[in-house]
Amino acid sequence: MTEKQSILGRIAQLTKANINALLDQAEDPQKMLDQLVRDYTGSIADAEQAVAQTIGNLRLAEQDYNADVAAASEWGAKAAAASSRADQYRAAGDAANADKFDALAKVALGKQITAENEVREAQPLIASQRDAVDKLKTGLAQMQDKLGELKSRRDTLVARQKSAQAQIQVQQAIGSVNVLDPTSELSRFEDKVRHQEAYAQGQAEIAASSLDAQFAELEGSDQQIEVEARLAALKSGQGPQQLGTTTVTPQIAAQ
Repeated sequence: MTEKQSILGRIAQLTKANINALLDQAEDPQKMLDQLVRDYTGSIADAEQAVAQTIGNLRLAEQDYNADVAAASEWGAKAAAASSRADQYRAAGDAANADKFDALAKVALGKQITAENEVREAQPLIASQRDAVDKLKTGLAQMQDKLGELKSRRDTLVARQKSAQAQIQVQQAIGSVNVLDPTSELSRFEDKVRHQEAYAQGQAEIAASSLDAQFAELEGSDQQIEVEARLAALKSGQGPQQLGTTTVTPQIAAQ
């Protein structure tokens, strides 16, 4: 296989590559795209060299072809001139010079035939080289388009990946905020404050009930004192005291 055929084969293989299928099979699409970009870039460089070399060979072949065409025409003209001179000498009765120029005409005709044969042999070679150049140029253009597509896909993929990573980070941050929700902390603190307020209210009620008990005890104490005082009064001979009445001490009649 010639280098030209190898380059053409690689171009065909790369340009037919299904990028989407390759990406679906890849564990790391970005790495695969980077590798494809490197492969395409290297193959494009090889293809450019092959195209340049093939074009150079074609131009040389075309130059040789044109030279052979010109040589065939020139030797034809020389053969015609020598033959015409030979005819002139023969008409003048100079057979020696006539034969000499006829011999030169034959030599020129031989050269012409050789040049024409080279022209005929060069024609299919030149046609093949022109076809190869066209294919290489087409393949090179396709590879360059494919490379542009690969780079665009890679850049898009990288941008999407970065966006996805940013979204993941945001979601993780939101998750962290939900776990440590400041409003839930406030709710817990508010609940604690309410419990403290309730406790304080309970303490206040306890204190109030204790005070009422003390007053009740004091009132009970006053009543007991009064009971004792009235009992003493009865024992001393005084009549019973009634609420709202004045106790009158009985007068003993004068004897």
